[in-house]
Amino acid sequence: MQIDIITVLPSLLVSPFSDSIMQRAQQKGLVSINVHNLRDYGLGKHKQVDDYQFGGGAGMVLMCEPLSNCIEDLQKTTNYDEIIYLTPDGETLNQSIANQLSLKGNLMLICGHYKGIDQRIRDLYVTQEISLGDFVISGGELAAAVLVDSVVRLLPGVLNDETSALTDSFQDNLLAPPVFTRPREFKGKEVPTLLTEGNFKAIEDWRQSKAIERTKTLKPELYKKFIGES
Repeated sequence: MQIDIITVLPSLLVSPFSDSIMQRAQQKGLVSINVHNLRDYGLGKHKQVDDYQFGGGAGMVLMCEPLSNCIEDLQKTTNYDEIIYLTPDGETLNQSIANQLSLKGNLMLICGHYKGIDQRIRDLYVTQEISLGDFVISGGELAAAVLVDSVVRLLPGVLNDETSALTDSFQDNLLAPPVFTRPREFKGKEVPTLLTEGNFKAIEDWRQSKAIERTKTLKPELYKKFIGES
C-alpha cells in the first residue's frame, strides 16, 4: 500500500510513523508513507498557501492552486483509489471504514488547516471525507496519523500475530473483553480462574460473554448493531 499525505506542517507527522508498528510496517515494505509539504507548491516568493476567505470572517483558507498543483503532480505517477480529506464534517471514522480502506492500494490524504480548504478542491478531487468525531482540532495532521494507524495495522503481515487485529474492539460490533497478565494476584484482585485452566473453548465463551456485557453497558448503540446482526 502507498499512502501520500499533503500537509502544511510535515514535522507533525514524523513521530507517528517513526516508531513501533508503523515503523516496522514500512521496514517490511508493506506500506510506503510519504509526507508532502504543501509549501513546496506555494505561490510567489513567499510560497503562499493560504488566503482570506471571500465574504469576510475570521480564519485563513488553504488556496486552490497549491493544492491542485500538488494533487495533480502526485497523480502523474500514482493512481489513487481514494483521495481523502480530513475534516470535522466528514463521515466519522470507524472500524468498518478502516477495514474497507485497508483493502485499497493507494491513498492520498489531505490535511486541512486554519479554516480548511477551498470548497472547489473538495468538489474537484476529493472522493471521501473523514472525521475523527464531532470536535475541532488545529489541523488534519493528527487525524491523518490516526487514520493511517487504524488502516496499516490491518494489512497482512504488519502485526506479528495476524489474529490480533481480528479480535480488536469494533471488528464484530463488540468491545474487546477484559484482559489480564501476570501477576495472578494484584492488590487483592485475582485473575479469573477460568483464564488459567487451559480450557480454550470455555475461555472463548467467557470472552464473548464479557464482550457482550461490556458493549451493552458502555456502548448501547453499538450493542444494538450487534444484536441486529446476530
